[in-house]
Amino acid sequence: MVLGANDGIISTAALVLGVAAADSGRTAILTAGVAGLVAGAVSMGLGEYVSVSSQRDSERSDIAKETWELEHQADHELDELTAIYQSKGLEADLAREVAVQLTEHDALGAHLRDELGIERDDLAKPFQAAWSSTIAFSVGAAIPLLAAAIATAGARIASVILVSLLGLVLLGYTGARLGGAKPGRPIARVVVGGAIAMGVTMLVGKIFGAAVA
Repeated sequence: MVLGANDGIISTAALVLGVAAADSGRTAILTAGVAGLVAGAVSMGLGEYVSVSSQRDSERSDIAKETWELEHQADHELDELTAIYQSKGLEADLAREVAVQLTEHDALGAHLRDELGIERDDLAKPFQAAWSSTIAFSVGAAIPLLAAAIATAGARIASVILVSLLGLVLLGYTGARLGGAKPGRPIARVVVGGAIAMGVTMLVGKIFGAAVA
């Protein structure tokens, strides 16, 4: 959701600034901003749904494959599980004992977890990914859009840049804290990246506006 909001701020701010740099009026700027918000949010939601659905289909396919192998190749699967535990540092006898006990307890769960990194009760959730990305992008995109709507004509560009950069600082800090990292470098990355995106789009808008005029 942090990444989705980050995308929403940068893409919408860049779009608004690009249109504003072309000397467009308030109506054109806000129309472009709203269109960018809606298009971006829908695109993010659909993209996440398709991507996570593919991941879930792959997980289900792996589960079906492991189920078949356990039913038809039990000895091979036990050897495979033993080898996995040996590769993690257990001695051969202990690895075999662990593999046998886990197979007796929950063979499919052990293979999914230790061989494939899948938790049977925690498969990918496409709808959750879709709506969370859609909401996050919309919230992020609303920040520069509101700045453009409230600011006066002379202060519009500066207001959008300032508010957007402050939003990126907050998101960079939040992402760093959630990831357990120091905030300095993550904040610098998102702020510098966002500033470059806004600057390039403004330049394009200025050049294109002058060419059309």
